[in-house]
Amino acid sequence: MTQVVQESVKMLEMLPESEQEFASQFIKRLVLAWDPDFAKLTPEERKQLEAAEQRVDSGEYIKDSDIDW
Repeated sequence: MTQVVQESVKMLEMLPESEQEFASQFIKRLVLAWDPDFAKLTPEERKQLEAAEQRVDSGEYIKDSDIDW
């Protein structure tokens, strides 16, 4: 978790529950506006994907148990 996310969570925890719900809905709208079909990768997901692609390219296979279905 990044420092920015940690600070954001701390600030959200200071809010009353009703305002936390409002903030949560706002964040959901931000994420949907940024990636409406949830197809974009986070930087960490990009690294994991590239590492997996390199293993496959080198002849290695990925076990289905390693996949987060």
